[in-house]
Amino acid sequence: MLNALRLRNFRCYKTLNWQIPAEGALLLGSNAQGKTSLLEAICFALTLHSPRAGKLDRLVTHGCEEFGISLSTDEGTRKLLWQQRKLNTQVDGIPRRDFNEYLADAPPVVWLSNTDISIVTGGAEERRNYLDFVGSQWHPAYRSALREYRKTLKSRNMLLRNPRHTAATLRSYAELLSRYGEILLTLRRQLLDLLQPYIRRYHSNISVKGENVSVTYRPSVEGNLQSAYEQALPADERNGFTTIGPHRDDFELHINGVPAAEYASEGQQRTLATSLILAQAGLLQVETGRAPTLLIDDIFGELDPSRRKALLNSLPEDSQIFITTTHLDWLGSDRVPLPLLNIDNGSISELTSSGEPANRPPQRPSHP
Repeated sequence: MLNALRLRNFRCYKTLNWQIPAEGALLLGSNAQGKTSLLEAICFALTLHSPRAGKLDRLVTHGCEEFGISLSTDEGTRKLLWQQRKLNTQVDGIPRRDFNEYLADAPPVVWLSNTDISIVTGGAEERRNYLDFVGSQWHPAYRSALREYRKTLKSRNMLLRNPRHTAATLRSYAELLSRYGEILLTLRRQLLDLLQPYIRRYHSNISVKGENVSVTYRPSVEGNLQSAYEQALPADERNGFTTIGPHRDDFELHINGVPAAEYASEGQQRTLATSLILAQAGLLQVETGRAPTLLIDDIFGELDPSRRKALLNSLPEDSQIFITTTHLDWLGSDRVPLPLLNIDNGSISELTSSGEPANRPPQRPSHP
């Protein structure tokens, strides 16, 4: 369980000290007030991954050069400091210079947002990111192979653009790519096989039509990876990058036997995307033995009432849940399911279930 979050120079928060409710929270506020940034800080502290930014300098408060996060959980306190373009991590005061060590005992986390539909409708990169996000929390070997594969791929691509590159050096990188790539291929197939029953279960719970869903992995290479890299070398040299491998893989999503991206309605696509994300929660809870933290960013306004109710009923009971929203209209006559907090210009204050201010002072920024 998450207990407290402290921020310094993170997004819109110059400083913040937030005592987190045990159940989680429903974060209410207008756009650009800092709701999503709270979820992003939690996600980054637990996974070293931001769902919103590809570069860490995007997380720093405008005009500042470093940021800090401290997240207190039942398992310990995690601290991160990004300064001089380097990320330093520690757990309970002990530095973790290897990111795999930092992540090894991290509680699982699942992120849901209104952009998740891109997993269904977007390009292959969106679906690879989906697999890599859950895979890195699911299996240590996945996390290690993915990191080494990406490092090797970056180096090989740089070498391909260097006119002085040699065939022998490119072959040595291809050997490394095939070594880590084979591990990724094996674990991705295994991961999708494990996810499929959860995807179908959650889709059945949320869908109003009883549709049949299937997921099929589509690698960019069939057969031996190292041989494929050798055969692709002329094309790689012409293009200046590695044209095949797990970084080009994809998986297909079908509803009732037809491609969901092409033929499903937007409602069906959103339902399928939500089912894919909830499947992560179900799998991680079973595989890690811990209920994942659910970070749900402004999705309920995108679903019709029946799907919203079904989604709320499908959320794992043991999870700590955080939901952001700009209004409560989607609740209708239903009760507020979590402690209700108002986010206004980086300040957090409690609200009653009717949306009125509670008789407590707001949790304003304070030095971490």
